[in-house]
Amino acid sequence: MAKIGLDRHTLLVAAAELADESGLDSLTLAALAQKLNVRSPSLYNHVKGLPDLRAALTVYCLHLLVETTRDAVIGKSGDEAILSLCEAYLRFARSRPGLYEAFYKVNLLQHEELDQAKQELLDLFLRIMEPFGLGEQETLHAIRGLRSLLHGFATLEQHGGFQMDIPLDESFRYVLRMFVDGMNSENRR
Repeated sequence: MAKIGLDRHTLLVAAAELADESGLDSLTLAALAQKLNVRSPSLYNHVKGLPDLRAALTVYCLHLLVETTRDAVIGKSGDEAILSLCEAYLRFARSRPGLYEAFYKVNLLQHEELDQAKQELLDLFLRIMEPFGLGEQETLHAIRGLRSLLHGFATLEQHGGFQMDIPLDESFRYVLRMFVDGMNSENRR
């Protein structure tokens, strides 16, 4: 029988907190059970095991990331929307390092909820790219490039990859500005 008050969402919130505190690799069912003050077998009422927990955590991460970035672009379009989305994305990765790690470390071949969450993120990127009129294929190339830029920056920062004495936010805005300027010049061709 499931502990009263313990549900899948509560379990995911606690798992995300553990991942943020110590990294995704330190997340175990035993550590989660201890945090929730339950016995490990109780967790199996909500997840099938550690792989299922990590998959659910990835979906949870994507939902929060979509919500965060969507909120950042409300009422904005064009350059402003892209820059706002990117800044929100990086803030999310910085504030939720273990949860963000689930976004790129958990590899699932087929998972319906994950596929839906990924589609929500893609749809958001597609909407903010519309004003640039790049065409379908070029828009997808641009989205891949932008996501690579965002993920690369966030991951390098998390792993101490930027050692120079230059403000990170300044570098981030500079690179984003170059990317957006490139899309604008592509749009004028």
